Amino acid sequence: MRKSCAVLLFVFGFAMKAVSSDKIDAEVKAITKSALLIDTHNDIPSFTVDGADIGNSPKNHTDIPRLKQGGVGAIFFSVYVSSKYVEGNHSANRGLQMIDTVYNDILKRYPKDFTLALTAADIERAHRQHKIAGLLGMEGGHAIEDSPRLLRDYYRLGVRYLTLTHTNTNSWADSSGDMKKPEITHHNGLTPLGKDIIKEMNRLGMMVDISHVADKTFYDALEVSQAPLIASHSACRAITDVPRNMTDDMIRALAQKGGVIQINFYCNFISQKSADAPKDKPVRATIADVVAHIDHVKQIAGIDAIGIGTDFDGIECAPEGLDDVSKFPNLTRALLEKGYSPADIKKIYGGNTLRLMRQVEKVAAGLQH
Repeated sequence: MRKSCAVLLFVFGFAMKAVSSDKIDAEVKAITKSALLIDTHNDIPSFTVDGADIGNSPKNHTDIPRLKQGGVGAIFFSVYVSSKYVEGNHSANRGLQMIDTVYNDILKRYPKDFTLALTAADIERAHRQHKIAGLLGMEGGHAIEDSPRLLRDYYRLGVRYLTLTHTNTNSWADSSGDMKKPEITHHNGLTPLGKDIIKEMNRLGMMVDISHVADKTFYDALEVSQAPLIASHSACRAITDVPRNMTDDMIRALAQKGGVIQINFYCNFISQKSADAPKDKPVRATIADVVAHIDHVKQIAGIDAIGIGTDFDGIECAPEGLDDVSKFPNLTRALLEKGYSPADIKKIYGGNTLRLMRQVEKVAAGLQH
């Protein structure tokens, strides 16, 4: 009798797991189909500018078939300007080339798949049309060559956020990338010009992106900006102790003003083991590491402060199971198993970013009257 009961309990338990698994499978499919997934930082333009074809590029993290498989609804294509272009004053030239590759090699080349988006409403319209919204986010404040006039030009060309620094401190903002380099001239955050640039971004309706900046630069930007800030591809320093990540106090302060931290997928930013591993013995991060950063932000700042900014094609190591843009359903499954509701996931995947964009647009509208 006891043996029979044990067998029945085993079978019942197995059946319940199967039902639960089937339910999650169905939820994953439903969310993948319906969620408006916005990736706020993708570096595929750094490859298309040199001839890569986003229509089919298996050597990269990103191409059209895999974007569709992953359920991606909108992408901020990174208009990345390396610090090497500062020498010889070529930053603006490179910035224009990167803008051109988004327009010419992505949007114009594949008009059936992509459509240009400049506003939150444009993103939603693209989603209704079953197209991927393509947006531009400029990475590296040195690309404006210290000129508010160039900033306005970039906005006219479609750039909707500016990452204040890259790994290099520029003439008006300190970066997290070189704070320990005594040979670099530091400003203790933002200079007066830097603060004026933030104000002009607010007036234009361009999001202020604080990924890569030094801590003091972040707090200066937070104080000056009338619109919420975005961290387009960042993570939590409490989990992975690297200068590039944000402290809990920074994340809370960001959230209190309506900002969003978009979780980065780079192994060295989301896994301490990866960050500490020797270069000749790299350690890959996992989906669990990504979920841990998402969960940490939820615990300290709330569900409304979380987004996704993968840094795909700008990183050499992506987490196991999140190898490229097709793998977002794996993250959806992991979040469901962690107890996140479909509504929570839709906020993380796009809802919070749309809210932030609308607020930035609203602030700009008020400043232009």
